[in-house]
Amino acid sequence: MKKIISGIVILITVSSCKSDKTSSKFNTENEHPKSSASENTVQINKAENTIRKRFSAPEGYQWVEEKSGSFGYFIENFKLKPYRSQILKYDETPIATQHLHEAVFDIDTGNKDLQQCADAVIRLRAEYLWTTGQSDKIMFHFTSGDVVSWNDYKNGIRAFVNGNSVNFRRTAGSDDSYENFRNYLDLIFNYAGTISLNKETQPVIKNADLKTGDLLIIPGSPGHVVFISGVCRNQKGEKLYLLSEGFTPAQSVHVLSNPFNRRISPWYNLDIDDPETKTARYIFKPTNFRQF
Repeated sequence: MKKIISGIVILITVSSCKSDKTSSKFNTENEHPKSSASENTVQINKAENTIRKRFSAPEGYQWVEEKSGSFGYFIENFKLKPYRSQILKYDETPIATQHLHEAVFDIDTGNKDLQQCADAVIRLRAEYLWTTGQSDKIMFHFTSGDVVSWNDYKNGIRAFVNGNSVNFRRTAGSDDSYENFRNYLDLIFNYAGTISLNKETQPVIKNADLKTGDLLIIPGSPGHVVFISGVCRNQKGEKLYLLSEGFTPAQSVHVLSNPFNRRISPWYNLDIDDPETKTARYIFKPTNFRQF
């Protein structure tokens, strides 16, 4: 894919999502089964503006409390746009499919086609580290394997890419502003993706270890990723999960509905041992959960 940064034409392989019109792994409206389940048992508190407060747990379940200051706590308490907000593309036009989400995160998408599926996860992880005073930990890999840290970028070090070769040198002054932070993230969005995100996270091998902030990911070119944005549990210890995602083209980060079980929608049953996991807009085969 051809990219242009600071007037220099550079080439590099980028992995990300892909339009559901060109991949059989993506669900379409006609592929959604008609649910035979009874009436939805989930109360949606339409006036509330966080995931934790807007979505009640299904009957018999209670929210799992995340530790204050954790990535999971940051996600489940992230501000949402008003109820019924549309998913908008980076150019502020609505996407065609507006019936497969239940909420939209109140975070910008940028004005370029950059913040796609893996990038949405990277954005939230970086915002979490920035907000909680852990900026020294903000670093992500390009698909090429080269790591690019916010500390280096804010101190003027820039990446120069030639094919799959990346070189670094200082070409700018120090700038630790949020505006420059967003420039850094746009650079990461250009050259990171599901392949690099998969490599810099760890596998989840037990259902008991799944938590808010964990990823369900297929690495590839294309690939896709959704992230757990809430967990609830019943007295038997059984869990249900909320799932959220970004998508291609770059668009609003959103909470998915569950068209396969409308009784508990938007909550999902998840099992790390399932050979495939169906979500509203993508089928993950194999099931591959990972965490930071």
